[in-house]
Amino acid sequence: MTGHHLAQLNVGTLKFPLDDGRADSFTSMLDTLNEVADNAPGFIWRLVADGGADATAIRTSLGDDVLVNMSAWESRDALWDYVYRSGHLDVLRRRAEWFEPPKAPFQVMWWIPAGHIPTVEEAVERLELLHERGSTPCAFGFRDSYQPADAESAPWRPVAATVRT
Repeated sequence: MTGHHLAQLNVGTLKFPLDDGRADSFTSMLDTLNEVADNAPGFIWRLVADGGADATAIRTSLGDDVLVNMSAWESRDALWDYVYRSGHLDVLRRRAEWFEPPKAPFQVMWWIPAGHIPTVEEAVERLELLHERGSTPCAFGFRDSYQPADAESAPWRPVAATVRT
């Protein structure tokens, strides 16, 4: 265990409201999908709305039709295994059924000190940074292999742009 964890945010613009019957195939999987994440090796934390079981009620500056999913993991490998080697992959493959095609980056990762719980605002700022400046040690994707030391030597600051997914 290091002194850092990997935070991630992914967002999606809904094709229709969550209470629309066309979203049932998505919403019916959320409890199971979140349970798989909660029990995955290397899982640290995930965003949950106050009084809720998931983050579907949370809205951000990205828009009322944008869902956010945010979590923290012990390592990049732990997150990778959950995303691509669990039941999550089946849901990911069906993303186009429920979400509009992204027009900008829809996923971002960054290193946080162990014990830090990132805010939604912090996560959106990281996504905006990735959109505005491309991959950096402060905001990156799975194709990149930045380490915590890289982020420590590259201080970041938020950008003014607003990303639309």
